Amino acid sequence: MAGLTKFQKAAKAALRNYMGLAPDETLLVVSDEKKRDIGLTLYDMANGMCREALYIEMKSRGNNGEEPPDAIAKIMKEVDVVVAPTYRSFTHTKARREASEQGVRVGTMPGITEDTMIRCLSNEPNETVEITGKVAKRMAGVSKIRVTTLNGTDITFEVGGRRIIQSTGVLRTISDSGNLPSGEVYLAPIEDKVNGVIYFDGSISGLGLLKRHIRVDVVNGKAEDITGSSDARVLSRMLNKFGDMGKTIGEFGVGTNPFAKLCGNILEDEKVLGTIHFAFGNNIGMGGILDVKSHIDGLVKSPTVYFDDFLVIEKGKILF
Repeated sequence: MAGLTKFQKAAKAALRNYMGLAPDETLLVVSDEKKRDIGLTLYDMANGMCREALYIEMKSRGNNGEEPPDAIAKIMKEVDVVVAPTYRSFTHTKARREASEQGVRVGTMPGITEDTMIRCLSNEPNETVEITGKVAKRMAGVSKIRVTTLNGTDITFEVGGRRIIQSTGVLRTISDSGNLPSGEVYLAPIEDKVNGVIYFDGSISGLGLLKRHIRVDVVNGKAEDITGSSDARVLSRMLNKFGDMGKTIGEFGVGTNPFAKLCGNILEDEKVLGTIHFAFGNNIGMGGILDVKSHIDGLVKSPTVYFDDFLVIEKGKILF
C-alpha cells in the first residue's frame, strides 16, 4: 500500500480485515453529502478488491434511526456487502434489518471521521475480539445489572432472557451487521424494569462531548426528569419528540475497544474500553420491543458495574 495516506490505508483495512470483502463480491457504499469524502474514499479503495463497487448518495437524515430512501433500501438487498458512512445512523432501521435478512453484510458508520478510522480500523481486530468475547461470556446468564458512579449514577435493570450481542466490527459472515468500527457488548434491558438515576458525563449522540453532566431520572424504563445544563434541555426535546418509546431505555452496552478514545463522536465514544452507555429508543433489532425512528446513546465514564451481585467493572477498569 505504498503511496497511500494513513486514511486510505485505514479505509482499505476496514474493507479487508473487518468486512472481509472478497474478489467475487459486490460492494455498495451508502453515504450522504456530509460524509461524501469518506464514502468516496471507501469506494476508491474497494476498486480492485471486489468484483464491483457501487457508490450511492442520499440527503443526510434528520435523526438517528430514520429510514433511507426506498430506492436505496432496495439496492441494499441486492449486493453482498454494504458500508454506510453517514451523518446519522441507520443501524436501527427496517432497511438495514431487511438487508441483513437477505444475507447482506452491513457495516454502519454513523458520524464517522477520518481520525476515528485511522485510530480504530488501522489495527488488526484480534485484541478487540478477545476482550469483547470475555465480557459477553461474563454477561451470559445474568438476571440483573447495577451501575454506579462517584458522581451519582445508581441504576438497576433486569436483563434475564435478553440476547447478548457481541459487536467486534468484524463482519465477515453472511447476515453480519454492526458498527464499523466497533467494540462493545450490548443488549436490550427489559423495558419496564429499569429504575434509578443516570449521570451522563461523557458524550451524547447529537450533542457531542458534555461540558457538564446531565442527570436523567428513570422510572420503569422511561426518562421522567432530565436536568443539568442547557444540553439537558436539548436532550429532553430530542427524546420527547418521539413520545414514550423515544424516552424509554432501549440499550445497555459496555465498551471493549482498546484503540477507541473519547472524542465527541458517539460511534467511537461508546466503544471506549471500560465505559458503559445507555440508549433511548429503538431496540427492535436487538430483541427488544421499541419500534421507533430514534436511537439516542449516552456515555457514562468510569462506571462501577455489577452483574447480579458480582463486581465486574470498578471505576472503569474491567476486572476479568
